[in-house]
Amino acid sequence: MSETPAGQTSFVIIISCLLLSLLICPHSISGDAVVDAQAGVESPGSMVDYLSLETADERGERMAWWREARFGMFIHWGLYAIPAGQWKDRTDHAEWILQTGEIPVNEYEKFASQFNPVKFDAAEWVRMAKDAGMKYIVITSKHHDGFCLWDSKLTDYDVMDATAFKRDILKELTEACNREGIRMCFYHSIMDWHHPDYLPRRSWETRSAEGADLDRYVRHMKGQLAELVQNYQPEVLWFDGEWENTWNHERGVDLYNYVRALKPDIIINNRVDPRRSETYKLDAEKELAGDFGTPEQRIPATGLKGYDWETCMTMNDHWGWNKFDKNFKSSRDLIRKLIDIASKGGNFLLNIGPKADGTFPQESIDRLRDIGRWMKVNGSSIYGTSASLFESLPWGRSTTKGNRIYLHIFDWPQEGKLSVPGLLTPVKKAYLPARPQEKVSVESRDNQVLVNLPVQPIDSMASVVVLEFETEPEVVNPPHILGDEAFYPEGTVELVSNIHDNIHIHYTLDGSTPTSQSKYYTKPLLLSNTTTVTCQVYRAGKAISAAESRTFTLATPREALKKSGLEPGLRFKYFHGQWSKLPDYNTLTPQSTGTTDNFDISGRTRREDFGFSFIGYLNVPTNGMYRFYLLSDDGSKLYLHDEPVVDNDGEHSRKEKEGAIALEAGVHPIRAEFFQRGGEFIFEVSWSGPGIDKQPIPAGVLSHEP
Repeated sequence: MSETPAGQTSFVIIISCLLLSLLICPHSISGDAVVDAQAGVESPGSMVDYLSLETADERGERMAWWREARFGMFIHWGLYAIPAGQWKDRTDHAEWILQTGEIPVNEYEKFASQFNPVKFDAAEWVRMAKDAGMKYIVITSKHHDGFCLWDSKLTDYDVMDATAFKRDILKELTEACNREGIRMCFYHSIMDWHHPDYLPRRSWETRSAEGADLDRYVRHMKGQLAELVQNYQPEVLWFDGEWENTWNHERGVDLYNYVRALKPDIIINNRVDPRRSETYKLDAEKELAGDFGTPEQRIPATGLKGYDWETCMTMNDHWGWNKFDKNFKSSRDLIRKLIDIASKGGNFLLNIGPKADGTFPQESIDRLRDIGRWMKVNGSSIYGTSASLFESLPWGRSTTKGNRIYLHIFDWPQEGKLSVPGLLTPVKKAYLPARPQEKVSVESRDNQVLVNLPVQPIDSMASVVVLEFETEPEVVNPPHILGDEAFYPEGTVELVSNIHDNIHIHYTLDGSTPTSQSKYYTKPLLLSNTTTVTCQVYRAGKAISAAESRTFTLATPREALKKSGLEPGLRFKYFHGQWSKLPDYNTLTPQSTGTTDNFDISGRTRREDFGFSFIGYLNVPTNGMYRFYLLSDDGSKLYLHDEPVVDNDGEHSRKEKEGAIALEAGVHPIRAEFFQRGGEFIFEVSWSGPGIDKQPIPAGVLSHEP
């Protein structure tokens, strides 16, 4: 046998190994694996369905540190810090400036040569986060503009290759976090305005989309994620930019499983999946990818029960650095927002937009310092706590941890007498973290506990009182009275208590306060007339909760119109404009008008900054109460007889709202309005009613005047 040259021998061995691996596992080598190999990192093996296979205990163990942390720092930093919010005659830009300024990509790229943050000090950033009481940092590895803050082998559009700075920012931050015990996490945009294969293009962009291949872009993105996960070992991957119609649920699930295969204990937010909405709940039929919800710039009124969540919020009005934006929230406001979020079982991810030189704005530094001072004394009332046992407290908030309740007082009680309603468990001890040597006495009176405090507040930001118990405390809240306030022809009302052991809910239907002799609830109440329901929780013949009352009104159906000669479908008007809430379309000149079978917005000529008004008639099959649903991103409203039935107005992500109205069988005027500011565009109008399960309103019941 002839001898093979050394180079050929190596080549033969490599090919043989590849063929053998294909025979053993035909799906183990893919385009993703090739990209990852180019990055110098290992690709995960066969994909595991982590969503369905992980047990609740395994999930709890993986999420434990995150639930304990409660407070983190968000950092939006990139090339957009250089223009500092200004482009041409506008000064309201930030991290979206490429889009909002409609800057050509090749022109935006020039910012890279100007990016030289010589004052960047990773140790100082991490120290400020730690001193503020933050337990983790989430920084933009890559925002929508596609620029990378690490040394990526898959692009030259990064801090090492495209800038004069030539320092791996993520590497330095990771090392600083590891030294200080802070968890390092990355924000990574699915959307990429720079990459030639990402689709769709911006509506104003001149680059051709011919030859672009989204699947090829996804392989590139996976390769970069493999770099990030395997080289820097982040604890969380915080995705964003998933809302465009090129990204779908299947891609989201695939990406979730891909990243979990790289690092099984990593935590991933719900923005990996475009099905996520402002309710952030798991779909009843198909589970959403992602480990926690991400309400943005808002705190859910009652939290998101049964689901991990994290409010992300800016200190001022922008995520990235805008030197003109001085509308900073006060330190007290931010501390109280942290308390409010913890009291509802969530985490607080508070944003910093560093300047182009690598320093934090002084306003942010000042607020971090103030928060840190408060957390140094009161951090135990935040870390590792669970949501309040009280549904509402008139003077502030509370959190719970084991046998302790932490009371956060925003409004100091008169003469220092703090009333804690519905607390059933005897208090073993009460004290002030800020004054541990000072004695605090408590007394029980009626359905409340009175805590005797100093006459003056302990802390102007928020004063904390700790109540300790022998066992886990029990709190009873006023019962919930569930049902539609307007009904026709009959209404159903349910009474629910938050506690269940040895209790009765006594109720009356005449507005009077129940007694132990009043009827007690055993099954839903059926109403046929306008009624005031009042109820109270009793135990051993004694009222243990406050009374709750609601009035339910028998509605009169709106009379149907007598109309003839109507034609199928709706009339529409299409508008262009930038709005933060619905304008008065009657005062605007439409771009186009016409008819459509249904509430269809596909006739738009741009992806953003447009609106629709739909006008026509709805044919109702029978007398009854009808419920209407608006799912939109951004704002929408629905009217019947010019009466607002559903109001889902304002700039927001995917969100559904609903409303009800009693209608007579026949034809009723209907009007629906919608506007799109940016991001995902969704507009769906659904209904339910007598014999009608919730469904999109069918074209067959819609009509318009010829």
